[in-house]
Amino acid sequence: MDLRALNIVVLVAAGGLFLASGTQREHSLLADGNTEAVRTLETGYAVHGDAASLTALTQGYLDAQAPGLAISAVEGSPAKLQSDAKVQHTYARALLEAGRANDALAAEQRVLDTCAAVAEGKASSCDSWLLASATRRSDILKELVQLGIEDAQAHPEASAVAYQSATRQASLAAR
Repeated sequence: MDLRALNIVVLVAAGGLFLASGTQREHSLLADGNTEAVRTLETGYAVHGDAASLTALTQGYLDAQAPGLAISAVEGSPAKLQSDAKVQHTYARALLEAGRANDALAAEQRVLDTCAAVAEGKASSCDSWLLASATRRSDILKELVQLGIEDAQAHPEASAVAYQSATRQASLAAR
């Protein structure tokens, strides 16, 4: 009788654990509400495979607060797409959000180099908005690197100082 009671206790305990465990599901890599939008962008990149769809996908990952996925998307793309100025610009933002300010500065410098080649007539993928945005972000990144800040989100006070220093403007009062 002792063995039978022990078997019943073990069986009841195992059943209790089974009922208490519940259903386990995988967790989404993206923030809630962004899954469908990113899925659409992923499909668009898979279909078109061009720089515009890669830029949109990278931006979608950034909007979903997943800079690691944005970095992987760019680094896993063909070299021709990686060299596009708009792709490099969103790549730089992803690197910055991932805490890699030095790498972000290098990426923004590649954007500025591409835009300089456009000014000389050697390339055609740079517009005035991109040039202005890359110049401004490059200035901010230079200040971050100069202050020794690799991760801007980990050091918000120092990042604010770098931002203010990079964006300050002097004005003259005329008499």
